[in-house]
Amino acid sequence: MSATAQPMIRFRPYRMARLAGRSLAYCATLVPVALLALVTAPLGGAGAAVARWRALRTGLLGLPPTAAPGRRPGPVAVLGHALLSLLIGAVALLPLGVEVLMVLRGVLYGIVDRGPYDHSWGGPSRAGAWLAHFLVGLPMAAAALVALIGIATVHQRLTRRLDGERSPRWLLPTTLLMAVAGAVLFVAWTHQI
Repeated sequence: MSATAQPMIRFRPYRMARLAGRSLAYCATLVPVALLALVTAPLGGAGAAVARWRALRTGLLGLPPTAAPGRRPGPVAVLGHALLSLLIGAVALLPLGVEVLMVLRGVLYGIVDRGPYDHSWGGPSRAGAWLAHFLVGLPMAAAALVALIGIATVHQRLTRRLDGERSPRWLLPTTLLMAVAGAVLFVAWTHQI
């Protein structure tokens, strides 16, 4: 392995962790910002709503701003974007919930569940149950972070459409497929609890 390849390997986990954290924060803001845009865009706030989407993309995700916007989107385009953002934000609530559950039922398991641990994974001891729940939660939390990175990527590509950039053909069907898959997963999850 060459000396120039070493630093790239060393800093890759840091970049991935940073991207995951930024994507988590970005996805957590999608629903509130979309709801705000749905309220303000019809009342003459379409420009402010677009500015918020751009600020999210550049501020939270750390992406460079797009070149000078090609057009000023009207209220109908902003409302359409807000509806799609609301759908994507609702889908993002699923992996965000997994992250919250990892903290509550993985990291803090022994504090949240006071026992008895006779029939718990890793039981009958508190330490064994705590460790088992933490280790089971790790791959699910990692998968949820990867999902959040994907969701943030899809949404920021949608946001670039507000600046007049052409989007790939797969973007809108992928967005709608994500919404349907999220709804199916949510319904399946509610039926099993």
